[in-house]
Amino acid sequence: MSHPILVAAASVDETLKSVADVNAVFMTAGEKADALRELVRLESRLVELRMRVLSVADDLADEAAAHDAAEWLATRTLVRHEDARADLALATGLDRRWGVLATALRAGEATVAQAQVIARTLDDLPADVPADVLALAEETLVGHAAHHGPRQLARLGRRILDVVAPEIAEEAEARRLAALEAEAHRRTRLHLRRCGDGTTRIGGRLPDAVADRLATYLHAFTNPRRAGADDPAERLPYPRRLGEAFGQLLEAIDPGRLPLHGGDATTVIVTIGLESLRSELGVDATGEISAGEVRRLACTARILPAVLGGASEVLDLGRSRRLYSGPQRKAMLVRDRECRAEGCDIPGTWCEAHHWLPWTFGGRTDLDDGVLLCSHHHHRAHDDRYTADRLPNGDVRFARRT
Repeated sequence: MSHPILVAAASVDETLKSVADVNAVFMTAGEKADALRELVRLESRLVELRMRVLSVADDLADEAAAHDAAEWLATRTLVRHEDARADLALATGLDRRWGVLATALRAGEATVAQAQVIARTLDDLPADVPADVLALAEETLVGHAAHHGPRQLARLGRRILDVVAPEIAEEAEARRLAALEAEAHRRTRLHLRRCGDGTTRIGGRLPDAVADRLATYLHAFTNPRRAGADDPAERLPYPRRLGEAFGQLLEAIDPGRLPLHGGDATTVIVTIGLESLRSELGVDATGEISAGEVRRLACTARILPAVLGGASEVLDLGRSRRLYSGPQRKAMLVRDRECRAEGCDIPGTWCEAHHWLPWTFGGRTDLDDGVLLCSHHHHRAHDDRYTADRLPNGDVRFARRT
């Protein structure tokens, strides 16, 4: 008699064969939505079953003289070796450590991508975090999987100790960031290799803070808002545009200011509550940068304090002007970070400030009445064919009118 897992796999195979020639084009929009949601849920359940088998497949590696089950999987199923290793790491974690996460994946309540992010986040927590704190962190992140995608879960995961164990979070985070920065500097490399065809290949690894700074500078040249809609540069592939921007950046640098630094090397936006500012409380870190790194960057930085929680008289312009000012856009960038359309991750620096209530209909040029939207979603916000609903978390959900 076959094992129940093999029976289930055969049953799934037969079911899929029954719809192999069915054309999805004739489905209604509602049916497509239901099918996609259900298929994603079923895919998660199938992957969990595969992980369950993979976690106990050491005997396969022994029989084939492979290093581990991941090597066997890559060789016998022709998947990429790096994907097989990632699968084995997740399977091992689900089997030995993260039971709540395994249950959620088994029930289709978390996707594979979410499970990978949660497992990686939990694995990266300091080794001395107590078991009960780990269990609470796992339960909390799995709960958030119902409303947040992998990118949002990764952000939440970086501060999970602040939520579940604030008494140990600060020290643990400081140690983690210091170790990450030390490792990043140790692995920093940059290679310039002439190809012989008039081009030079550039490659290497940089600390995240350096890469973020470079990306910010390049985006100043690639930002689609700089060019008109008919600009040929807008039709170039994005990697090509980045390469062109790199050349423009080098041309824009003032050689007379080298080798000290090229202008204002960094702009640090420090977000601090008004009451904390009044009581002169210090700030140890900004985002994912340790206190030491902040102090180093601040040596050549312009520090912009973004004070939240006050009356906002300066930032709220009411009916005195139609367009949002520079300081208002900076405040929106601190608050929104990126396009607030649900599921969109266009950087906030590329976005446009949208009035919830149009200025021509009495809207106010205030922060509460403004939101950052990319050009695509800003057009949808003014398109009568779509509705735009503001969700409790501040995101905007667009839907075509029926």
